[in-house]
Amino acid sequence: MKSKKVNRLYNKEQVQTRTRRVLFVAGPGTEILDLVGPLQVFARAAEMFSKQNPGSLPIYSVEVITTSSRAYVVTNCGLQIAAHDTFRRVRGQIDTLLIAGGSAIENDEMGIEVVRWIRKMAGRVRRIGSVCTGAMLLARAGLLDGRKAATHWNWCALLAKRCPQADVDPDPIFIRDGNVYTSAGVTAGMDLALALVEEDHGSRLALQVARNLVLYLRRPGGQSQFSAALSMQLTDRKPLRELESWVLENLDKPLNVPVLAERVAMSPRNFARVFAKEMKTTPAKFVERLRVEAARRRLEESQNSMETIAEECGFGNVNSMRNVFQRALKIPPGHYRRHFRSRRHGRPRPRAASLR
Repeated sequence: MKSKKVNRLYNKEQVQTRTRRVLFVAGPGTEILDLVGPLQVFARAAEMFSKQNPGSLPIYSVEVITTSSRAYVVTNCGLQIAAHDTFRRVRGQIDTLLIAGGSAIENDEMGIEVVRWIRKMAGRVRRIGSVCTGAMLLARAGLLDGRKAATHWNWCALLAKRCPQADVDPDPIFIRDGNVYTSAGVTAGMDLALALVEEDHGSRLALQVARNLVLYLRRPGGQSQFSAALSMQLTDRKPLRELESWVLENLDKPLNVPVLAERVAMSPRNFARVFAKEMKTTPAKFVERLRVEAARRRLEESQNSMETIAEECGFGNVNSMRNVFQRALKIPPGHYRRHFRSRRHGRPRPRAASLR
């Protein structure tokens, strides 16, 4: 009887929480999905938590703040959004401050008053971050100096040029460095928001929100912005585009340069040269990415053993697959399966994941 009482008290304490105030900063020409995508993640998390825990405090209070003198913002698609307030009138404690990307930031049109406010707020909030090109405003405020940072792949070179003191990585979908978070564009902002929800309230709620919003899965931050299949679509050479399907059907076979070159009727030397020029990567790295993506799907959707998946996807053994996963996704395959395995296959209770 005593243990049951203790358990009830523990469960009650679990749902007693404080409300975290999340502010989104939006400037003229804000990329609408950079703003409303992650905002909806926090709003839905608060809604779902309240339904599951009647009488508890809201876990998030979400607001939109403009960088102008008016409490509305016109997004890049022309849609006007009414904001809660302007940055000049913000008062009170803030937990999380996130800056959405947009044309005003990209064109370096933000006034010095906004930059100084961002710099000042960084010392007062628990964490600060950006979605897509919002990283450029963090950079102007000096918050990326000496830190690793991410942004949309198309803007990485400009961010690196504007902020040479930052270590800009064009590949990950989001990065955490201390209490500063930066993410790639558009849907990657939702991945970041889900990761922040998980950081605050655990993996279970984050997964529930992801399913509710019909997101395919919560991607770990180190995952590449590009899939190998998407990269292959960029080439105009039909033999190279068709090579992807053949590789996917033969992942368990040796897929070295001579084998691939023979498949497209080219000499190994010419194939390697053309492939690198068209795909901006080597054949070996491309095949590795296809193997990782195939293994991910099997880990999410099948009940096959790790040994079977490693063999089917051409890794040879589990240890080799683990090494590649750690390098490519910053997460081992066993950990990946525990987090992302479909509920219909008896997904075990998830554990909280750390951001890198």
